[in-house]
This record gives sequence, C-alpha cells and structure tokens, in this order.
Amino acid sequence: MHPVDTIILAIGSLLLLAILAGRASSRIGAPLLLVFLALGIAVDKVANFQFNDYRLASLVGSIAIAVILFDGGLRTPKAVFKLARWPALSLSTAGVLVTAGVTCVVARWLLGVGWAQGFLIGSIVASTDAAAVFLLLHQRGLRLRPRVSALLEVESGLNDPMAVFLTLLSIHAVQGAGFGWAQLGQFAMEMGGGGIIGVAGGFALAAIINRLELSAGLYPILALAGTLFIFGATQTIGASGFLAVYLAGFIVGNRRVKARQIIERFHDGLAWLSQISLFLMLGVLVSPDTLVRVALPAMVVAVALMVVARPLAVTLCLSFFGFAWNERLFISWVGLRGAVPIFLGLLPVLAGLPGAETYFGIAFAVVLLSLLAQGWTIGPAARLLDVEIPADPEPPSRADIDLPVDGPQQLAMLTVAPESEAAVRGLGRLVVPESVRVLAMIREGHPVAPEEVRVLYPGDAVLVLGEPAALAAMERLFGRRDQGRRAAGLGDFQVKGETPLATVAGLYGFEAPDVGEVAIGEHLARRLGRRASVGVRLKVGEVALIVASMDEERVTEVGIDLTPNERPWTRLRQGIKGLRRSA
Repeated sequence: MHPVDTIILAIGSLLLLAILAGRASSRIGAPLLLVFLALGIAVDKVANFQFNDYRLASLVGSIAIAVILFDGGLRTPKAVFKLARWPALSLSTAGVLVTAGVTCVVARWLLGVGWAQGFLIGSIVASTDAAAVFLLLHQRGLRLRPRVSALLEVESGLNDPMAVFLTLLSIHAVQGAGFGWAQLGQFAMEMGGGGIIGVAGGFALAAIINRLELSAGLYPILALAGTLFIFGATQTIGASGFLAVYLAGFIVGNRRVKARQIIERFHDGLAWLSQISLFLMLGVLVSPDTLVRVALPAMVVAVALMVVARPLAVTLCLSFFGFAWNERLFISWVGLRGAVPIFLGLLPVLAGLPGAETYFGIAFAVVLLSLLAQGWTIGPAARLLDVEIPADPEPPSRADIDLPVDGPQQLAMLTVAPESEAAVRGLGRLVVPESVRVLAMIREGHPVAPEEVRVLYPGDAVLVLGEPAALAAMERLFGRRDQGRRAAGLGDFQVKGETPLATVAGLYGFEAPDVGEVAIGEHLARRLGRRASVGVRLKVGEVALIVASMDEERVTEVGIDLTPNERPWTRLRQGIKGLRRSA
C-alpha cells in the first residue's frame, strides 16, 4: 500500500473511531473531549503511531482554535454578550492574572520551582477553553441561568489573549529577559489591535457576503476564508488573532447575512471536525511515559487551580457584579480547561526551554484532570447549586428562506411539533403576532389555503412572513411545550409579571410586603436588581418567587414555589446543620 493511502486510511479510521466513541460516551455521561484525548493517547500507545512534530501541531492547533472561536462568536447572540460583557471582561483579564499568580505561588511552594517557571505553569493553565465550555454546556442539553451561561461562554471566548500574553512573557522571563514598558505596549497591541481588527473584519466580512452573488455552497467557504484571513492578518501585525476571530464571528452572527443557515451548519460541522482533530492530535503528541512522570506535580497544580486559584479569581472579579454566592461557586467549579492550555504548553517546546516537555506534560495532565473532575460533574453541580433552569420548548423544524431584497422581514417555514401550542389550539385560536402573515400551508405534501384550516396536526408546515422577533415567538408556539417547569425549578405555577403582588398573595394565601398595586414582576425586579435572571428566586414569607421569564430587564412571568425548602442545596445545608447539632 502506498504511504499516502495509509495516511488517508489512518485519518479516516481515527475520525470514525472518534465519532463512534463519542456516541458511546454520551450514554455514560463522559465528556466528549476527554474521549477524544484518551483515544489519541490509546492510538499512540497501541498502534505505536509516532508523531512529535510540535511545529505542525502548533499550526494545526492555531487553525482549529481559530475556527472554534469563530463558530462560538457566530452563535453568541447580542443579548447574551451584552448580559455578560463586563464581568466576562473582568474574568478574562484580571481573573486570568490572579489564576496564574495563585498557581505560581502553589507551584513555587509545593513543587520547588523558580518564580519564573512557576508563573509559566500558571499562565499556561490559567485560561478556560472555548471548545470545552461551548461543548460541555450544550452537550447534554444543560440550560443554566442566562447570566451564568452567558458569562461562562463569553469569558472562554475572550480570555485566550491574556493567557497567550502571560505565557510568552513568562517564557521571556525564564530566558532571562526583563519586564518593562515594551511588554505593556505589546499587551495593549494584542488586546486593542485584536479587538479593532476583529470588529472591523466582522463588519467587512458580513458586507462582502451580502454584496457578492455566489452559489449557495460558496458562502460558508467565503466565511471560512474570511476567518483565516482575519486570524492570519491580526497575528502578523502582533495583535491577538484569537480575540479577532471571536469578535468577527460575533459581528457576522448578529448581522443579517445571506445563506445564514448554510454558514451556521457548515461552521458547526467544521468546529466539530476541528475539535476532534485537535484533541486527537494532542493525544497522539503526548507521551504516556511523560504523563506518568508528571502525574504528581500535575495533580498538585490541578487541585490548586480548581480549589484555590479559580475560586479566588471568581470571588475577586465578580464581587461587584451582583452574582449570588451559589452562582459564583458554580462559575468557580466550571473553569473548564481544554485545548488552549495544551496548545500553550507547546510554546515552551518551540522556544527551546530546558525541560520544555515537562510544561507540555503538566498542561496535558491538568486538562485531563479538569475534564474528569469538572466536565463529568457539571450537570450534578448545576442542580445542586440551583443554577439549572428548564429547557425552552422544543423548537419546531424551521427553514429560513432568503428574500431577494433586504428588509426588516424574514420568510420562514415552520413545522408543527407534537404537543405544541399550535397543535393544541389550532390555527383559529392561535394568538399570532400582529406583524406575522401566514402565507401558505402544506399538509401531507399538498398545499392548503390557510383560511380554510382550523386544526393543525403534527407535521403540518406553515409558511410565515414577519420580523425576526415575531418569528421567534412563532417558534415557541410551534415547538413542543415544556412539561417539566416545576421539576426543573420554576415553581408550582406561574403568573404574568403584570399581576399585582397583593392579588397573588391574597389568592394563594401568603404574606407579602405592603407595596400597593405594584406588579409582582416589577417588585421582583426591584428586589433582585442586577441579579435578576431566569431561575433566580426571592423568599417572600413562606413561599419563593422565581423569575420564570424575562424580556430584556423586565420580568414577564413569575413562578411561585409553595415548598421552597425542597431545593437541593437547602436540603444539603439543613443536613449539615443537623449533623452539627447532633455532634
């Protein structure tokens, strides 16, 4: 067999194994990225597949991370970014610095390394990983309080430049270079240049996509080309390409562009391919003997990172942003490490530092331990700390249709889901937004005039025209209704936010403060302030009021929990108090 054919066969086999192993892992709740890393290590050990080209690994890693970050930005709505931008910026700059500093002290104290070497270890593992966060938050359908979820995602997309800067600074320190104004200028260039080029590049890429008339299949290729161009150009001038591509993806994702669905689906698949390829390659690159040799120092660093450094950084950076203690504790625990720390572990090797493979091995082992401990427990931790909220109703199958001219309205085909509001109420009793026009309907492959239809059945397809916000409301009407709001923490029942608090209190028999005719949603928003987000609760007498839904800063629906002591964290806290009393 020709060597080229052998390489192609090996690559195809690895990808197939990774996908099948990932499918099997979901049944036992194992993090997918952990499976990909383990598969890479197994291939290296069992098949004796030799791969030690660190420069090629750095090139492939840079491209893969750029694609993953662009896809992450592409899927970050403007409202999500706005919700978390300031706390995320705090964590992605000062938080990374604090994490690196605390890890440095622990490494210096327990491992006996020098200050420069300790800070290099801390810098390499300081940032959370976009691939790990994006994947693990969505892999099992986990839905968190919007502010918590937004913070974790935006932070992971923004903190790479700080980690790269600190790692390069530490490498120079190990080599004997000093720290001065030049390094501060370099940091300003990385952050400022990356931000400016990313935003400008995103607007330019969106404009080019809309301006050019291409075959539908070429639009996602154009978006990919723009991603690589923005990343390469930004890195070439000494700015942060990682920050630039994330912001460019965010801009494109929040603009009206042609072939949006094709671009998003293509980049979703490309991001998956990048994650699989990156983690397989890194798994093959590391030597199992190196992992055994660095197991003890890596365990020390990982425990310090998860138990001391990350919680301290979160506490310091989020103290002024109104996060509840349980939210801060969850954010501390979900400081997931992934491909970026391993990628940064390549830099000491490329710089030719003495014992450079040890840094790479420690970074790899820390990521393994993070995925094992944190990745495997993210669901139970969310439920224990009461930051999980019920999933949105299952969305219907929606296909957007590009209109020949730009305008404020969109054309979409919605399919009726079983147990949806549309299926229960029918078209005649369905409350359709005023700006939406029902143009046509298809039942069992045959067109039907909408005015002749009173009942809708699962599988019926309805063609509608309306503004984006109105179509989003239509999606909720056509999607499967949620049956688990009580089980997931939004109370025994829900009331409209404009209902007077006194009326609700009198109807359900609980004592409420004398606030006149103030609406229950307005009262809840006032009391919670910046903490107001879906799932957050406020004790009022013997019941708990819960934010069930919001429209920007307005509480539109309030859940009422008649048995608030049944929350999992409350039960645990009461159990601990009981043990103390009996001791």
